[in-house]
Amino acid sequence: MTSVPADGAHPAPPEHPERPRVPSAIPPWPAWSAPAALFAGFAAALVAGLFIGLIGVLFGADLQDPPPAVSITSVIAQDICLIGAAILFARAVAPPRPEAFGLNPAPLRKSVAYVVGGYLVFIIASFVWLSIIGQPDAKDTITEDLGAKDSTIALILVTFVVTVCAPLAEEFFFRGYFFGALRSHGFWFAAGFTGLAFGVVHVFGSPIAFVVPLALLGMALCFIREKTGSLYPGIALHCINNSVAMSSSEHWSWQVPVVLILAPACIALFVWLGLRFWPEPAPSGAVRLMSPSAPIG
Repeated sequence: MTSVPADGAHPAPPEHPERPRVPSAIPPWPAWSAPAALFAGFAAALVAGLFIGLIGVLFGADLQDPPPAVSITSVIAQDICLIGAAILFARAVAPPRPEAFGLNPAPLRKSVAYVVGGYLVFIIASFVWLSIIGQPDAKDTITEDLGAKDSTIALILVTFVVTVCAPLAEEFFFRGYFFGALRSHGFWFAAGFTGLAFGVVHVFGSPIAFVVPLALLGMALCFIREKTGSLYPGIALHCINNSVAMSSSEHWSWQVPVVLILAPACIALFVWLGLRFWPEPAPSGAVRLMSPSAPIG
């Protein structure tokens, strides 16, 4: 039996340690900033591409048929502009932490299952779609457009752009920022809009027949991001898909396992460097993630 003090006051309840706060998957970025950041990123990429082209002209390049150095540098500049746009728009709200973009550890078994399953679904869906529209043999020509066949050095650089730069930059922007900014409006809206944008922007470098499969891939990558709470599985899937596509277009044999090992290793190195030098925000400027995260649907 609990004794009551003489003055009639009830004893204070015992103190419990504060539960650790679980961050939400939804950053406080406004939804309008998703298409705005996309427009800003490609506008900056256009300016950068023109600047790179002018430098190429000074060295005798023909912009009607640009050499690999100009094409490859322009694509790398585009990827940098997308990453920069995501960071700048995020900073308009508050200095972001890596976790806001999904740069945090992922559950290994679940991630492997989603990556393998997502890749198989994408391959099957792509085959079915291309068969329906009568283009089952359609191939991506991005490697040829970038001049991969001009020299061994060009081939190595194109491989680096396709298998390392593209998965890292596109996942950081589309699944890290674009999807995050729209997520407060519901998963399917955010995933659908992100997938559509992801498919449409590839019209400039891929056959029009690939827009639908790439849009579905974009949605699948959002689903993986949602289920694992991390950007890393999506980057891995994106890297595997591009590596296999690159290997197929170049008819590689022993080079396939080399690319499948070196490309993720390079991505891991860039991620480690990015996290290593990520600026620490002031205590009062830390991003507060919305809580709780809305369920799918």
